[in-house]
Amino acid sequence: MKPRVFCLVDVNNCYASIERFFNPQLINKPVIVLSNNDGCAVARSQEAKALGIKMGDPLFKIIDLVKRHNVAVLSSNYPVYAEMSKRFHAILKQFVTDKEHETYSIDEAFLELTAYKQHYDLDAYARLMKNRIWQWIGLPVCVGIGRSKTEAKMANHLAKTYVTFDGVCNLTTFPTNIRDLLYKQTHVSEVWGVGRQHAKKLESMGITKVYDLMLSNPYHMESLFSVVMKRTVLELNGIACIEIEDTPPSRKQIISSRAFKQKITDKDDLKEAIARRTQEAFTRIRKDEALCGCIIGFAHSSPFDVHKPYYKKELSQSFAVPTDDVRKLVKATTRMMEYIYKPGVDFKKCGVVLTALESKHTYTYDLLTDYSDLEKTENLMCTIEGIQEKFGKFKLGFGGSMYQNRSWSMSQNLKSNNYFTWEGMLKISR
Repeated sequence: MKPRVFCLVDVNNCYASIERFFNPQLINKPVIVLSNNDGCAVARSQEAKALGIKMGDPLFKIIDLVKRHNVAVLSSNYPVYAEMSKRFHAILKQFVTDKEHETYSIDEAFLELTAYKQHYDLDAYARLMKNRIWQWIGLPVCVGIGRSKTEAKMANHLAKTYVTFDGVCNLTTFPTNIRDLLYKQTHVSEVWGVGRQHAKKLESMGITKVYDLMLSNPYHMESLFSVVMKRTVLELNGIACIEIEDTPPSRKQIISSRAFKQKITDKDDLKEAIARRTQEAFTRIRKDEALCGCIIGFAHSSPFDVHKPYYKKELSQSFAVPTDDVRKLVKATTRMMEYIYKPGVDFKKCGVVLTALESKHTYTYDLLTDYSDLEKTENLMCTIEGIQEKFGKFKLGFGGSMYQNRSWSMSQNLKSNNYFTWEGMLKISR
């Protein structure tokens, strides 16, 4: 079997890099981007990392550090990040076919380069990708190349860690002794798929470095962990076990939940909040072209409130016929809040789960189904989507989900403009 070649392209400090692209004043300054409700740091520039700010640090805990070092603090601007991600992946698709491209995340992509190694210098090919992404959309990336996806992921980590690689690390060309030296210096927790708990167990077995894991017996690892760990060991040895997924796997469930900027004590406010989350889930299920067979609604108080007992409750409703009708979904979850709501409870979060999902294209309706009614519903849902796409996601909604600046609304007080709208477009003055 001919050796295979994979690469992983990853945007460096994605959210912070996007903010810098649109606001050059942030270049060379420490930058952090916050999670929903401006809670925790979810992206950090290298300068912010150097200050000791860690992923997930709550803003209130690092506020003194932020003020002392004049750290730029921004709310997450998801529409802008999504658009830049789309452009990032579109550029990469110019270098490979759709079957050879996998959107791994908003800022990462796996590519298979096996068909290109005979015709191209893969190091130069990777640098061409890197330079084009920088020239076209201003995002810095690192590229890792390996004989498997796990090895490519490790190569990407090395490209980020060692500046001498200048953002591109091709492990397929490294002499064995050089690769082994790098692996001996890299902690086992950096291996793709080795989580914190697995890393602790491996350490207790004396496997502390990537090199140690690479030399372990894959079948012994399978007996101690699972088949996933066996594949990881094989992949570290250059045996490709994980294929490129050019089509994302079907979701088993859709979850939409959000913490409130202020605690909710009013039933109507709670119903409005769950309606917003339901409509968000509706947007996703329509995008997936799926139908919901069961919907779960839940709400709870803060588990960190030392003055009041923790309260959490969830209810579910099954549909005799799976649906993507937002009217039915909102009606179900707002009715649930009638029973979940409890006087005296300070609700901090609510959410919905759409489960028992069926493909819209393969689901078989029974003989008594009124297809004309299904067609009317589909036309209405398409109309709702069209209005939302043209005028804004929550300009039209159900159950109060379109209201703005409510107690349950997400706090984004530090958000930059949406540069892909007329209102947020950058202005150039002469």
